[in-house]
Amino acid sequence: MNLQEIIDDSKRIVFFGGAGVSTESGIPDFRSQDGLYNQKYKYPPEQIVSRTFFDNRTEEFYEFYKDRMIFSEAKPNAAHLKLAELEQAGKLSAVITQNIDGLHQAAGSKKVIELHGSVMRNYCRKCGGFYPLDYIVKAEGIPKCEKCGGVVKPDVVLYEESLNGDDIDGAVNEIMAADTLIIGGTSLVVYPAAGFVNYFNGKHLVVINKSPTNADKNAELVISDSIGKVLGEIIVR
Repeated sequence: MNLQEIIDDSKRIVFFGGAGVSTESGIPDFRSQDGLYNQKYKYPPEQIVSRTFFDNRTEEFYEFYKDRMIFSEAKPNAAHLKLAELEQAGKLSAVITQNIDGLHQAAGSKKVIELHGSVMRNYCRKCGGFYPLDYIVKAEGIPKCEKCGGVVKPDVVLYEESLNGDDIDGAVNEIMAADTLIIGGTSLVVYPAAGFVNYFNGKHLVVINKSPTNADKNAELVISDSIGKVLGEIIVR
């Protein structure tokens, strides 16, 4: 079966996506080695976006975070839009994403499980006050709470931090209940998130990714192409 036939045959699709979904919106893969890290930063990116680094070198964390992890101008691409359309049509039950950019919601998706959090949500570590992305972008140095003066932290999962338990349960339950699982734009190397796909026991497993993944051997269909192009061609009926 081709992808169109699989989607036509499906009643409960779950999409599990990673960085490759957002690169087509101009957001670079966090792990891509473009030389910028070595030129501009004294520490590797994995160290900078760790909880220890955030706690001990908060200002340097925010310099990197604003420069390399926030892309306010990014817009949803064809993949985001088609997934939202599939949900509206009652074909797709959830998007599970490792991305933190909020583009699925911007495209109109309602049921989005953000395993690694979102740049759109930021909270004071003292009083819990909420701050939108714009507040972080415009803040000088370390963003501070207007109410109590506490440090504001992005609601993203840093290295050394655990995933949210409710998100884990939600993702696993959605995957277990799906008749079709589409894995897109992820090489499935980031755990524990990548391990969730092992809970799928439905009818159709599809992988859309430009490079090989650990799920390819079990997939009914593997497509090595642009995810925006592939999903953009799907007709929702």
